[in-house]
Formats: sequence, C-alpha cells, structure tokens
Amino acid sequence: MAEFQLQYADATGQVHNQVVQGTSDQEVRERFSRQGYLVYTVKTKGGSLAAGINFGGRKKLNLEKFLIFNQQFVTLIRAGLPILKALDLLAERLTDPKLRPYINAVREDVRKGALLSDAFRSQEVFPKIYVTSVMAGEKSGSLVEVMERYVTYQKLALGVRKKVLVSLMYPSVLIVLVLLLMVFLVTYVVPSFASLYSSMSAQLPGMTLFLIAVGTSARSYIVAWLGAILVVGIAFVWWSRGEAAREKIDRIRIKIPVVGDIWLKYQVAQFSRVLSTLLTGGIPLVQGLETSADSLGTPLLRKTLGKAGQMVREGQALSTSLAATGVFPPLSVDMIEVGESTGALPSMLSSVAEFYEDDVNTKMTAVLSLIEPAIMIFMGMFVAFVLIALYLPIFSLADTIK
Repeated sequence: MAEFQLQYADATGQVHNQVVQGTSDQEVRERFSRQGYLVYTVKTKGGSLAAGINFGGRKKLNLEKFLIFNQQFVTLIRAGLPILKALDLLAERLTDPKLRPYINAVREDVRKGALLSDAFRSQEVFPKIYVTSVMAGEKSGSLVEVMERYVTYQKLALGVRKKVLVSLMYPSVLIVLVLLLMVFLVTYVVPSFASLYSSMSAQLPGMTLFLIAVGTSARSYIVAWLGAILVVGIAFVWWSRGEAAREKIDRIRIKIPVVGDIWLKYQVAQFSRVLSTLLTGGIPLVQGLETSADSLGTPLLRKTLGKAGQMVREGQALSTSLAATGVFPPLSVDMIEVGESTGALPSMLSSVAEFYEDDVNTKMTAVLSLIEPAIMIFMGMFVAFVLIALYLPIFSLADTIK
C-alpha cells in the first residue's frame, strides 16, 4: 500500500492534513468521503521527480477560452446531457490546443468512474477555486448553479483585469518612447555635436561639457551598459521567483504612496469576490479562506490570510481575524463585520468587491491622468536642456565673430 498526503475538512469546517495509507488516491478519497469528511486533496506522499523539479514554472490556462468552455459545459448540462456526454461533445470542438489535452484527460478519468472534481484536480492546471466549486456542487447536488456562479465570477474578474491593463497601456508606451528618445539624444546627437566642437576648439559652458561627457561615455559603453542591465534584470527575475523574495517585494510595493493603496484594494477586491463565490456555493469558511488565499498572486496576503484562517479555526470571527492582521483596510473589515452580524456574509463580500473595484478604477483613472502630463513635462524639460546645452556654444561663437 502507498502513502498519501490527505487534506480534508471535518463537520466544523476545520481543515486537517494527514498522511494515510491506501491502494489508490481514489480509494482514499472514497473512504474519507463515506466517513462524512469533505476531502480536498489527495496526493502521493513525496510526489514525483517531475513534480519536485519544475523548471518550466506552473502551467497556465487561457482563462478567457476556459471561460467559454465552462459556459458551453453549463449549457449542455442544463439541457439535460450527462456530464460524460457533454465532455465528449466539447472535447471534439475545442479551439484552444493547450486546453484540449487536459479536457481529454478529464473525460477519460470521468469515463473510468472518477468524480468530475477529482478529474479536474488531477490535471494540476485548473484554478483551485474552480476545482473547489465543482466539488461543492457535486456534494450539494447543485453543480449547474455552482458552475454558473463561477462563470459569473470569472467574467467580472476578467473585466476588471482588462480595465486595469487597458488603463496602463498608454502610459507604458509613452514611457518607453521617452526612454528611447533620451537614449537617441544622448548616444547619437550629443556625440555628433561633441565632434563638431572639438574640431572648432571652442570654449564650452559647463552644462555643455557635462552633457558631452555623459553622451560620449554612454556611446562608448552602451554595449556594456545594456549587458549590465540585462544581467541585473535576469538576476532580479531569478531572485523574485522565491516565496521570501516575493513577500519582500509585496511589502515594498504596499508602502509606495498611492500605488500601494491601489494595489492592496485590488487584491482585497479579488479576495472578497472569490470568498463570496465559494461561500455561496456551500464551501465552509475555513476552506474558503484557504482557497481564496491560494487564488491570490501575492505571498504577503496569502500569509496574512493563513494567520486569519488559523484564528477563525480557533473560534474568532472573520472580521476580527482580518482586523488583527493589520493589512486589510478598516472599511472592508467593518463591512465584513456587518455581514457576519446579519448572516449575509456572502452578499456583503460581493459588496466589498464591487466597492473596491470601483475605487480602484476611479483612483487608477486619476493617477494616470496625472502621470501622462508629468511624463510630457519631464520629456520637454530634458529636450530643452539638451537643446540649450548643445546650441549655447554656437550662439557664443556667433557673438564672438560679430
């Protein structure tokens, strides 16, 4: 018999991690499910070598195409088709080549008798919130309703993400163009004027000498500078992959004026939306907290929510636990406290998500409206400095000739 790492929730919602023996992961899952436990994950203890050494990073899905698959899947199930038949139809018509092998594998697992949630989980590529939602739908007998709620959540999340990306696109392009202009002026235009002035043996002002020194040095060592920037960039990317490094980056990011506040509120909105979806689907609060934390891309908030989840297991209210972390905005904690006291926590979490999503959009628009003229002013001042420094000696020579 093999050993398996089991994670499950009991009737009180407390999550347990335990090493058990069994003939297969399916046998272990069925055994604990018959005992009344909500089985979350069953993994072979130690894992495989390929899982332990992952050079390529975590596999990712195209969420938009995965959303289309789920919309079609829900429609077929609601029309009365069995799950296996619906998977057969969709697997033959998938347009995403990256998604097709995973759906085919899910279909084969279901054909062999596996639960739908187990089949999705075994692929280790589908979002944890999705697998948990499907499992909750299977347990409650409301798979269609739970999946519809997931589709609604994913639409809203993708919509917010697109708005943020579109808002950042123009300033990003503008910054790149400004940097290219600066490099062109310093490495090409300035050295050309330096050659002109050296042939004329002119007496140059201090600002012109400074600009020429910078330009000639930049032109001589531009390859070395580019190589150094590339090496530093690669080293930073490699370093930032570690959990501790990412947490340090998050702590720095959250302290940046204005930007840190926007980033934190965006993460709180994402967390509230995910937890609301899970609670509405019947997932226990502790397990919902764990899944919500895993769905966030920030180690700092994952660690914070882990501490809050531990306090909830010990009997503390969710609002009290979140307030004790010192990270969540006070207004979100107050709104969650109202939701707990009125017994409408899922709907209040949705309200928290909507409030902070609107707040993030408003502040992003305001900040970007200030960034654009600031970039233009900076670019104008730099170009003016270059022009004055380069042409001032010409005006001096003209006056001397007169």
